[in-house]
Amino acid sequence: MFTIISVPSRRAFLGSMAVGAAAFSTRGLFAEELVRTPAQTEGPFYPNKLPLDTDNDLLVINDAITPAVGEVTYLSGRILDAKGDAIRNALVEIWQVDGNGAYIHTADPNRSKHDTNFQGFGRFLTGSTGEYYFRTVKPVAYPGRTAHIHFKIRKTGKELLTTQCYVKGNAGNMRDGIYRSIRDEKARDSVTIDFTPIKDARAGELAARFDIVLGFTPEA
Repeated sequence: MFTIISVPSRRAFLGSMAVGAAAFSTRGLFAEELVRTPAQTEGPFYPNKLPLDTDNDLLVINDAITPAVGEVTYLSGRILDAKGDAIRNALVEIWQVDGNGAYIHTADPNRSKHDTNFQGFGRFLTGSTGEYYFRTVKPVAYPGRTAHIHFKIRKTGKELLTTQCYVKGNAGNMRDGIYRSIRDEKARDSVTIDFTPIKDARAGELAARFDIVLGFTPEA
C-alpha cells in the first residue's frame, strides 16, 4: 500500500534534506572494499521531454501543493573514483517510474497511468564530499522489469557512467534480464540496496543508500 505524503514547504525540504539523509548514511568506506559500479543500459525511457522542475525533490513539482503517491524514500550516496576519493561537481541524474509503474517519457505504454504530481526525473550536483541526495518514491516493478532506479553521472559535460540500482530482497530481481546480466556477484550486490524504514518517521519514510564507484578518476 502506498502512502500519500503531506509535504511541508518545498524550501524547507530542499534546505534540510542533506541533514536528514546524511543521518542515515553509511560512512567509512575504505578503498580496498570498493567494488566498481557496473554500467547498465540507459533503457528506452530517459526523458524525451524534461519536466518543468528538475531538482532533487521528485515528490512535488515546483510549488505544487499535491505530492506524488508512493513510499517516500530519501535516497543518498557518494560518487567516488577508483581510489575511493570523492568526486566533486559530478552531476547526478535519476529517473524512474512513479507508483503506477509509469515513466514521464511520452512513449511509455503506461503513460496514461502517470501520476502527474511525480517529477520522474531529478538532478543533483555533488559538493566536496561527493554526496548526492534525492527525495523520491520507492520504485515499483512494471511488465518486463523488476523495480529499479536509473542513474547517469556526468562531469564537465562528459558522461561518466550510466547504471541502475535495485531493491534488495525483491523477488523479481533474478527474473530480470538486465539485473542478471551482471555476472559478478559482488558487482551485482553493489547495485542491490536496502530501502530501510526510518525510525520514528511519522509517514513511514524510507532511507536508501547507493554509493557509486567509477573505475577511473575523471578529469577536474
